[in-house]
Amino acid sequence: MFAFLSASEGKANSIPVRAKMIRALGPGSVSSFLKVILDVFYYVLWGVGFVVAVLILALLLISFDPQLLPPAVLMAHADVMGQAPGVSAAVRLAGAELSLIGVVIIVQRLRRIFGAMTAGDPFHPDNVRRLRVTALVLALIEINGYLFAALDRFVLHIRKGGPSLDFTPWFAVLVIVVLAEVFREGARLRRDAELTI
Repeated sequence: MFAFLSASEGKANSIPVRAKMIRALGPGSVSSFLKVILDVFYYVLWGVGFVVAVLILALLLISFDPQLLPPAVLMAHADVMGQAPGVSAAVRLAGAELSLIGVVIIVQRLRRIFGAMTAGDPFHPDNVRRLRVTALVLALIEINGYLFAALDRFVLHIRKGGPSLDFTPWFAVLVIVVLAEVFREGARLRRDAELTI
């Protein structure tokens, strides 16, 4: 039996391995595929941002002349505290627009990071700054959510659920900060290696 196993093992070792490993860097790699997805997502976000901006402008214009709306809509959606219809909706959409701008900035930085990886240069010195900006903007998006939730609750008196604190975005911020330091160290080691050659 052992002779059979060793013979079959020898045959298995003599068969050339044709399976190709998936490349993470360079053209035709996972990085280039993710960059294409980020490129498409980036332009979709710009389109959504434009639509939301137009909607905010329309709501603000309607708040100056609420007679443009049918009376049934005016009665059903009258804002609190005597505000004109559309003001609170415009304020809430402005919070969403600010978060959307932050997401556009993050996606734009990620596009550049994956562009450097597609070029085969993951430890490009600019990637450190891009990761730091990504962490900062992600933290600002989370703070923006808290501020507009407080605005809804205490100024506009819109009572949704209680305030919720989600630690996942803050954990992501810490992970990105650590990754930025890893990339900084990688860029330093690459620079040192280039100087010694």
